Amino acid sequence: MYGSHTGRARRARAALSTAGAAAGALMLLTGCSSSSSSATSPKEAPPPQAPAQQPKARVPFWVNPESTAAKRASELRKGGRSGQAQLLSKIAAQPVAEWIGPDDPEGQTRGFTEAAAKADRIAVLVLYNIPHRDCGQYSQGGASDGNAYRGWLDGAVRGIGNRGATVILEPDAVPHVSDGCTPHQYHEERFALLKEAMGRLKALPHTKVYLDAGNPSWVNPPDRMADPLRRAGIDQADGFALNVSNFQTTKANKDYGHRLSGLLGGKHFVIDTSRNGNGPLNAPDHEKAWCNPQGRALGAPPTTRTGDSKVDAYLWVKRPGESDGTCKGGPGAGKWWETYALDLARNAH
Repeated sequence: MYGSHTGRARRARAALSTAGAAAGALMLLTGCSSSSSSATSPKEAPPPQAPAQQPKARVPFWVNPESTAAKRASELRKGGRSGQAQLLSKIAAQPVAEWIGPDDPEGQTRGFTEAAAKADRIAVLVLYNIPHRDCGQYSQGGASDGNAYRGWLDGAVRGIGNRGATVILEPDAVPHVSDGCTPHQYHEERFALLKEAMGRLKALPHTKVYLDAGNPSWVNPPDRMADPLRRAGIDQADGFALNVSNFQTTKANKDYGHRLSGLLGGKHFVIDTSRNGNGPLNAPDHEKAWCNPQGRALGAPPTTRTGDSKVDAYLWVKRPGESDGTCKGGPGAGKWWETYALDLARNAH
């Protein structure tokens, strides 16, 4: 059904919350501050540069210099493939969310937030481990039950501590209740867990939380999202998140977000612009539209200067270049797919 397919559009997050975030946490052990080149002789090529942090006034979010895009850009440059290196640098230069996996949430969140704090920036984190996640699709899984989720959340909260973080809370969790994809017997537990998570995170001194609210092509009209968001604790949140891992245009998200905000007492929101530069693919086959759709492009770079008083930020929540799943020749969900990454960068406006 339509709502179900749009939920599956997020499945690319699954591996992010396992391999990507865990690997990223390990990389942080070697240090993640921006590097600067040392002096070289005229005959020597300058060493590859780690991505610099963006100007703080416009982009307060942390750029991970050890991202896959950054490492691959460096390797390609060393191998003389400067054109491809330059394309991947478009991704590597931007702050991208870190997805917190099921293993060692405390170590992961601590590693990312400490590295961000060292660079005087804020880490963007995605918590994605709710029980009965993704209705049995590619991103299925999550914690085994409510108590396991609470234990996992405890670790993530301890790891963030008093450092700055912007958290996207549980992509798909509320929309999948609204569209009927999540079985009814799990609804009350889900709402309770989300409210608990919200309360725990907002008790931290420097953490902002945005509860996922789907995208304009999913749960319509917005009235259908308002009550489930209230039951999930949106009143405690800084706002809601739209378009996570999807391709809807920024304008469509703003229109939807303003309507939803009006139903929620003026709540603010953030928009995932990581891959919406060309908008969604108009395809009768739903899978073609959500799973590694062709011709897509990087969207507006992350920033807090959105020109809209209700839109707190454009964020790259989905990690550009990581596959949506095994379709169109792609690898498993969340795995790095360099061909797709290069196309997203090449098509960017």
